[in-house]
Amino acid sequence: MTDVAQLIQQCPTLSGLPEAERAQVAAQAVAMTAPAGALLFDTGLACQALPLVLSGSIRVYKRAESGREISLYRVRPGELCIVTVSCLLGGEAYPATGIAETEVTAIALPRPLFLRLTETHPPFRQTVFHLFAERLSGLMQLVEEISFRKLDQRLAGLLAARAPLVLGSHQQLADELGSVREIVSRLLKQFEDQGWLALGRERVEVRNPEALRQLAAGLR
Repeated sequence: MTDVAQLIQQCPTLSGLPEAERAQVAAQAVAMTAPAGALLFDTGLACQALPLVLSGSIRVYKRAESGREISLYRVRPGELCIVTVSCLLGGEAYPATGIAETEVTAIALPRPLFLRLTETHPPFRQTVFHLFAERLSGLMQLVEEISFRKLDQRLAGLLAARAPLVLGSHQQLADELGSVREIVSRLLKQFEDQGWLALGRERVEVRNPEALRQLAAGLR
């Protein structure tokens, strides 16, 4: 059994494929690994394959000309990158950037194989569209948060969700929220002064997640 054939058995998106289809996927798909920090795709590049993540995490984000970033979503095992799916279906270039947040193991489906499976295998198509809809709903929620919630509420919600220990620099938190480091640092210091958290080097210890949740919900 080839490495790809063994990996297919670990991939929920490809479960249920008939034996003949499974053999074709094993012959055409590519097993891939990427170290943490590796650039997987970038704005303007051609989209040629769909990665099905088996382990690790891919961070997908949008970068402005000013250099500011905002995280759109992460792709983990059992999830799909809808930016890649939309580009494969439409034959368009990437509108965003994806990096390996951790070491990533994946199966890459070349575009012709992806399109054929989507067209000829209903269970695969249903899985792809279901995951696409879930991810799109998450993106709509992100748009809503950016448009209608203040930054302190969004930061509080992020910290509460990752309590009790949030690892990462102030710049990384700012990138998550589409803000700048100076503003995020100022808000973190305000939260610390209120006793809600303790700041350390590239770490935030959440001490009062309930207060953060209340702020995130607009109750403070």
